Amino acid sequence: MDYDKFIYNKSQLGTDSGFDPIWMPDFLYDFQKDLVEWSQRKGRSAIFADCGLGKTPMQLVWAENIVRKENKPVLILTPLAVSAQTIREAKKFGIEAHRSREGSIKDGINVTNYEQLHYLDRNDFCAVVCDESSILKNFDGKTKAAVTEFMRKVPYRLLCTATAAPNDYIELGTSSESLGELGAIDMMNRFFKNNLNNSSTGRYRGSTAKWLLKPHAEKHFWRWVCSWAKAVRRPSDIGFNDDKFVLPELTETQHFVKMNKAPDGMLFTFPAVGLTEQRAERRRTINERCEKVASLVADTGKPALVWTHLNDEADMIERMVPGAVQIAGANSDDEKEDRFMRFINGDIRVLVTKPKIGAWGLNLQHCSHITFFPSHSYEQYYQGVRRCWRFGQKKPVHVDIVSTEGERYVMANLQRKSDDADRMFSELVSEMNDAQEIKISSNFDTKEETPAWL
Repeated sequence: MDYDKFIYNKSQLGTDSGFDPIWMPDFLYDFQKDLVEWSQRKGRSAIFADCGLGKTPMQLVWAENIVRKENKPVLILTPLAVSAQTIREAKKFGIEAHRSREGSIKDGINVTNYEQLHYLDRNDFCAVVCDESSILKNFDGKTKAAVTEFMRKVPYRLLCTATAAPNDYIELGTSSESLGELGAIDMMNRFFKNNLNNSSTGRYRGSTAKWLLKPHAEKHFWRWVCSWAKAVRRPSDIGFNDDKFVLPELTETQHFVKMNKAPDGMLFTFPAVGLTEQRAERRRTINERCEKVASLVADTGKPALVWTHLNDEADMIERMVPGAVQIAGANSDDEKEDRFMRFINGDIRVLVTKPKIGAWGLNLQHCSHITFFPSHSYEQYYQGVRRCWRFGQKKPVHVDIVSTEGERYVMANLQRKSDDADRMFSELVSEMNDAQEIKISSNFDTKEETPAWL
């Protein structure tokens, strides 16, 4: 390989490459039209819109505009089981979309799940949409790298997710890199400092706690993010009315389960400190915790969604609850998708699965009861709850959080991460609106006269 080819393979296309929308349908809400118009003109961008704000119709309209402009295939990548949901949404809105399986491609919009990417050639597409793009960090490094590499030379790109790196700045860097902006390492070096000696301090903490945002670079950092991304928790964040997007009541109830006996060698149960002790306690209390979940969802006659983390937890609850059906990692992709669809259609009353399998992208508004075993992952909890508590849900949603007395530190850490995520999203929305004000006030149209002596 010569040097010129080496540099070409490492390079990105430029930043702005969009166009004015050709088609803007009436079924989009006003704030959705605003986001689609912006992303269409940008060409390569990210929409961080909360669950239920209509990312699917927005990305379908975005993709349809590119099909009409370029007359070339467009690819939409989704989590497992969301492909079928996207196809149904496209049909409902009168947009032609096709399911791609094992490399099959048709003219227009092609929809497939991330696991099918290796069958496809990026040269066949002029645009790529990553639905629920935050899921990429849950894949191994090889898969994440493959998605970034696949998108590198594609002219048009769109990332859509509801939880944009609430506690992980690296994710913003990987999102930026996949869009042709700053690479993840370049972003960290420009806006952050590496605090190797004290990883527990700083305004924002999380999985990248050793990287602290430089105080003088904070405003510049958020404005840079806003140059390629827009964040929306509700329509009013970008100046529109919230009337049709008011969530029903959410009730979260914590159930602390006591162990039948103290750990070997102890008279009392103490709060588990550190991941090793917490994991050991979860193993010791599987029976008690699963019995509690089974009592909460059994014989209610209403749909229930049960999130677990361990295979033994899921197996036990499936046995304890009559009619419960589990979606496990051992199931094939077709089996997983079939069970998700049966739950959505009402053929399964109680669905048992793990967040890493089904917590992204699915619309499960028919269900208003959730049980959760907490972990340190704020995003898993947020996404797991938001499958049901999302715009479009008509009933109050109840979440039962089942843990042990020793896991109080886990709950405290989860709350801290939730507070950090709210603060980060508020910063992003604030800087986005400030940048918009600056842009509006920069339209100078006053004519200046040149002095005669010049």
